[in-house]
Amino acid sequence: MATLIHTLADHSDDVNYCAFSSSCLATCSLDKTIRVYSLSNFTELPYSPLEGHTYAVHCCCFSPSGRVLASCSTDGTTALWDARDGRRLAVLEQPGASPVRVCRFSPEATYLLAGAADGSVVLWNVQSLKLYRSGNVKSGSLMACAFSPNGNFFVTGSSSGDLTIWDDKMRCLNNEKAHDLGVTCCDISSHPVSDSENGFKYFQMASCGQDNQIKLWFILFADFLGVQLKYKCTLNGHSAPVLACAFSCDGQMIVSGSVDKCVIIYETSTGNTLHTLSQHTRYVTTCAFAPHSSLLATGSMDKTVHIWQLDLKQPCAGDTVENESKVTVEDWSEDDVSAWLCAQDLADFVGLFKMNNIDGKELLNLTKESLANELKIESLGRRSKVLQKIEELRMTMISVSVPVPDEFLCPITRELMNDPVIATDGYSYEREAMENWISNRRSSPMTNLPLHSLMLTPNRTLKMAINRWLESQQK
Repeated sequence: MATLIHTLADHSDDVNYCAFSSSCLATCSLDKTIRVYSLSNFTELPYSPLEGHTYAVHCCCFSPSGRVLASCSTDGTTALWDARDGRRLAVLEQPGASPVRVCRFSPEATYLLAGAADGSVVLWNVQSLKLYRSGNVKSGSLMACAFSPNGNFFVTGSSSGDLTIWDDKMRCLNNEKAHDLGVTCCDISSHPVSDSENGFKYFQMASCGQDNQIKLWFILFADFLGVQLKYKCTLNGHSAPVLACAFSCDGQMIVSGSVDKCVIIYETSTGNTLHTLSQHTRYVTTCAFAPHSSLLATGSMDKTVHIWQLDLKQPCAGDTVENESKVTVEDWSEDDVSAWLCAQDLADFVGLFKMNNIDGKELLNLTKESLANELKIESLGRRSKVLQKIEELRMTMISVSVPVPDEFLCPITRELMNDPVIATDGYSYEREAMENWISNRRSSPMTNLPLHSLMLTPNRTLKMAINRWLESQQK
């Protein structure tokens, strides 16, 4: 299951790219800016937005350590920024000053690759900030690039439809016509695939293009064989050009975004469609999995970035136990409750709850009075937050086997509403989610249009309908 948990709507023009580090999400846009958000609560960092490019920013990426952020632009430059404080560290000018479409760090952060509209491919030495090697694709503009996990080679994709494999000396090792109408994106899985019959390990690559297709490839890199690029299969699902594709951190899933406004998540091994997400209202231009969590980000020409929480079969470190234990919260141990508190951004209560031996059954029985009198939580706001999260947990338990009607879900959190309010855009939202939204912006989460007023009116009719539905589930 993929749940929309947050929407970022700070850019004033098309979102072109998004990239994760272990702690941050960076997004860039036609509005000439790069914005950086904390993954702990999706708030924008104090130094954001990063400004300095004079034209649209097409791509951004973090170094492997996450300390440096690179961005590239129509202005013909690639900029390096300190991801800790937003300082601009360097501006690298593309030879020929052609618009730079893509940039990517090598796995060891030795090089930064920058590819441009004139087909030029440049490797910058990150340490010296000097040009290390340069070359050109066979024809067309450079639209995509990806490094192998070991850094021995990288792949570029062009508007003429070619995939080209290069070594780190900028020598062309292989060239393949992949997409008739042009390559738009490519990615290489960080997990090699073993070929038990021949004893080799292949790298898996995905490419997508203007032909509406996503293609999977095997890349074999061996000194005595050279480089072999083998076609594996085509994933069909989109009805329009596919603009973005990316592997999950474990290589088990591939996500794609398209002109058809849809995001599709596939299972890599079978090619089966796992999820189709259709919340964007214009072309989906970018998608990215977080490196070590179950988060997915998708960006669009609708000026928004959606953050999704994936319910993985094999949860990554830090995932909440809630997804696995919705039906048996009463059987949670004290450690399970501690994990739940951390997942709800209530980690500072872990010690207090453990000291009072709060297990799953005790958790569900907590009230406003017991939080104040027995647990001695003095802050009304903190008590209210704990109670709200417990209420959400109770609602989740009730509705786990019955789909919640869509009109009962908050458009921002995609969770069952407890205190629905009507905004001046005519839509209903969970009060706390909408208050948080309008504290940072004055636009509608649904339409992106300006809100004429920040007034929120209780939707008592919807509240009554939700309560009736909840009562029907308890019978």
